[in-house]
Amino acid sequence: MSNEVHVIMDETAIRRALTRIAHEILEKNKGIENCVFIGIKTRGEFLAQRIAGKILEIEGTPVPWGAVDVTRYRDDQKDSAASLTEANIGLEKLDIHDKKVILFDDVLYTGRTIRAAMDALMDCGRPQMIQLAVLADRGHRELPIRPDYIGKNVPTARSEQIEVALTETDGKDEVTIMQNREEK
Repeated sequence: MSNEVHVIMDETAIRRALTRIAHEILEKNKGIENCVFIGIKTRGEFLAQRIAGKILEIEGTPVPWGAVDVTRYRDDQKDSAASLTEANIGLEKLDIHDKKVILFDDVLYTGRTIRAAMDALMDCGRPQMIQLAVLADRGHRELPIRPDYIGKNVPTARSEQIEVALTETDGKDEVTIMQNREEK
């Protein structure tokens, strides 16, 4: 079996998508008052930071942002309840109670990571609402989760993979799709 990789978003496409998402967030929320950005570690954290920066450029107002590690909240993990509080380190500094939380992730697939993130957020407070922003939505949901902001819809087969590379972690900005091809 060989893998065929195609770039579906380059640096320019990612920048444009994030700028559009920033404007959509501002429009939907009539500004950023009472908003908090939370990125799902690792790449969602950098997307939240970048969009907060874009909104600062546009509005001249900073947006509080932070990150959440959902590893211990995953339904496929078997960690003890005592270790769950470790996932929220850094979130304690942000007040999410009665705030509009915009949750960021790089790729939306089954929805299980988002569900885990919502569980982690609820352990930190009770938001007024949670909105979801993703760079790529590849479909195949297993849970009833729908993003409010989408950088790019990428219909995929279950055998395909979407990979997001960001400068902060990977040295470049790029979204690729890997298609598994069977050799004959």
